[in-house]
Amino acid sequence: MKRRTFVKAIPLGLAGATFSLNFPSLIAAVAGEKHTDWSYDDPESWGYLSQDYQVCSLGNQQSPIDLQSPISSELQPIEIVYQDIPLKLLNNSHTIQVNSNSDNYIIIDGEKFDLLQFHFHHPSEHTVTGKTYPMEVHFVHKNKEGSLAVLGVFLQEGQENAILKSIWEAMPSHKSEEKLIEGVKISLAQLLPNDQTMYRYFGSLTTPPCSEIVHWIVFQNPLEISSTQIHKFKQIFPLNARPIQPLNRRFLLSYSE
Repeated sequence: MKRRTFVKAIPLGLAGATFSLNFPSLIAAVAGEKHTDWSYDDPESWGYLSQDYQVCSLGNQQSPIDLQSPISSELQPIEIVYQDIPLKLLNNSHTIQVNSNSDNYIIIDGEKFDLLQFHFHHPSEHTVTGKTYPMEVHFVHKNKEGSLAVLGVFLQEGQENAILKSIWEAMPSHKSEEKLIEGVKISLAQLLPNDQTMYRYFGSLTTPPCSEIVHWIVFQNPLEISSTQIHKFKQIFPLNARPIQPLNRRFLLSYSE
């Protein structure tokens, strides 16, 4: 299944500076490779664990944030091109991650960002005027210069999510290498809300090294997931969400079709 849809997003030239993926710690964070150990037990300490992680404490464009009082804006359209992918997943000890390929991408302000992977947080990392959702999905994309663009989707308790069911049935309960689940495909298009009202802002990775290179696009409308599915993920990751960070002098924008 292939989905091509047009939405609005922050122009790259206005969102913030572009950084390179030359730093080994950043490459490791995005690819899920080995790096200095950290945990969600004490996220305030991340900036002191490694010199590569200092921006976790010193940065002023950190994520996640509380999404409140956005500025309604008309911005340049982006294009989302998603199709079905084979299920390749792993437990990297911080989340369940599903890896993608370059056939899936988004275009923001004329620049292509390839989908690398998507993963899950419990509870949601972003909040909406103080409200926390049970879970949040992050779709991580990278362009050729090394900037990232992440689509965020909230998950609220409701009906069983049929698309996530195959992931939930296969997800490892302990740290693992990537595993291909034979004969199973995931419809990425169905993991995005039909209503494409969005928040947009410039921020950072929500895990070390917390690099401030991320164009955040968070859907305002959540998808549903059952209480049983939430509980199963919670059994593996009781808490894998970074606390809310200050907005500081950034703009939070919104767009509604």
